[in-house]
Amino acid sequence: MSFLVIGECVADIVRAPAGSGDADRVHPGGSPANVAYGLGRLGRPVTLLTQLADDPTGRLIEAHLKGAGVRVEVVDPPVRTPSAVVGLDARGHASYTFDIAWTLTGGAPADLAPGHVHIGSIAAVTAPGAAAVLAETERLRDRATVSYDPNVRPALMGEHGPAVARVERCVGLSDLVKASDEDLAWLYPGEEPNAVAARWLSLGPAVVLVTRGAQGALAFTRDHTVAAEAPRGTVVDTVGAGDSFMSAVLDALAGRGRDALGALGAGDLAELLRVAAAAAAVTVSRAGAQPPDRAELDAALERFAALRSGRAW
Repeated sequence: MSFLVIGECVADIVRAPAGSGDADRVHPGGSPANVAYGLGRLGRPVTLLTQLADDPTGRLIEAHLKGAGVRVEVVDPPVRTPSAVVGLDARGHASYTFDIAWTLTGGAPADLAPGHVHIGSIAAVTAPGAAAVLAETERLRDRATVSYDPNVRPALMGEHGPAVARVERCVGLSDLVKASDEDLAWLYPGEEPNAVAARWLSLGPAVVLVTRGAQGALAFTRDHTVAAEAPRGTVVDTVGAGDSFMSAVLDALAGRGRDALGALGAGDLAELLRVAAAAAAVTVSRAGAQPPDRAELDAALERFAALRSGRAW
């Protein structure tokens, strides 16, 4: 099955913690771009519909994506490639300051017939380009399943009420939604994840996933709620962890249609979380958004299974 990801590319300028003596690092980033890259690393045919400038960071990002086999379709090139200064605290947790615009007007090439469309983050809710993202998603969803990750960036969301409405419109177009506990805390202050999941499931998705960092992840359908622990391991930084989780989810569910997603059982959800958490654990163990390839993911799953069972590794 082929994938189409629609969304932004961002040059992540990663600042080391104050006093560490480390130099800043520049990494290709942007949540949708990271998801496309992760799918490519796992061997999936994937196209990214995006905006990139013909500048040094734009060329760096395009080469990075193509190195994983991602087909890059650039529409309406901007004057400069978007960037984000990423600050890391002592635990490797990331915060962002953005220089980004999203002005997409076109859709996917006519020769593309994706089985799945993924949207998210800045591109799905930022005018004027968000209108093109939603129009393309609506056009394709009759023949493709859809996933969405809000990946909330408060500095870019505008007024809270309209921002929530824009997110919920995207949720309503989707079959699967993944969000972090931090996303939910901004969108619905004080609400528990199960309450938000129930609201979102009523809008249309068959599956809602909530990541909680070191606390693991939750999976919700109309019939099941499943919790999974996060694998223990080294954390260098958390950049791209949620996107790696998302890529692994889409890979694991590849080929399942809308009805099959709605029929996922508790065991299916537990296995889905196990695989996705392993992918995220590999990503946080190294700098930047560097998701695992197939061999690395398989090795991580074997390693974590051994640790859980008490076998030596």
